[in-house]
Amino acid sequence: MNLSQATKRISALAARPLPVALAAALCAAPAHAEASSVLDVFTKSGVIGILIIVLSVVALAVIIENMVTLKRDKLAPPELIDEVQALFDEGQYQEAMELCENEPCFFTRIAGAGIAKIGHDFAVIEQSISEMGDEESIRLHQKIGWLSLIANVAPMMGLLGTVSGMIQSFNIIASSGGQANPADLAGGISIALLTTLLGLIVAIPTTAAFAYLRNRLVRTVIEVGAIIEDLFERFRPGQA
Repeated sequence: MNLSQATKRISALAARPLPVALAAALCAAPAHAEASSVLDVFTKSGVIGILIIVLSVVALAVIIENMVTLKRDKLAPPELIDEVQALFDEGQYQEAMELCENEPCFFTRIAGAGIAKIGHDFAVIEQSISEMGDEESIRLHQKIGWLSLIANVAPMMGLLGTVSGMIQSFNIIASSGGQANPADLAGGISIALLTTLLGLIVAIPTTAAFAYLRNRLVRTVIEVGAIIEDLFERFRPGQA
């Protein structure tokens, strides 16, 4: 297409309404300008990129598992709380202990530790509840701690891929005496950029999920702690 024909083409497009002109321009775009498929991206990212993708699958599995198991109703089922409170009101502490043993969860483990010390000084009961609460809280935080680990490892793996790709490109430059074809450098640079991209794609949502789950867990632990404290308040000296 010469200059005169190109000028006429542009004038014809400009004379049309904007939506029609855009459609005509899109239709005139080269058919070979196609985006790489997802599989191509995975392949070009190299071994490190594939490892990051595997890490993303692990992160997703951990997030789903924690979303399900760390729900408020799973850690402290309302019906169990009501049953234990009813048994306490009736003075049936042995039955409450058996209920806690038969229905293990965050609430019943802590409550069971306190029930086991009923008959001792209130300080002993309080210490037993506190120790079990700390132990259970640490155990739950360890579960979501895997997300923090993945969120930190993913970008470092991306950086590792970046360094690896740049080393590959510089080796090509060195072996060619500084006369390397840009096309020969594209492979290493592609690995460098793709691994960085993949690392960030995994790290950002994983960090957000970790923060959400941690805050939700802290809130639940505080709520359950308040319920248990109120449950055993009747054993404090001076209480009717």
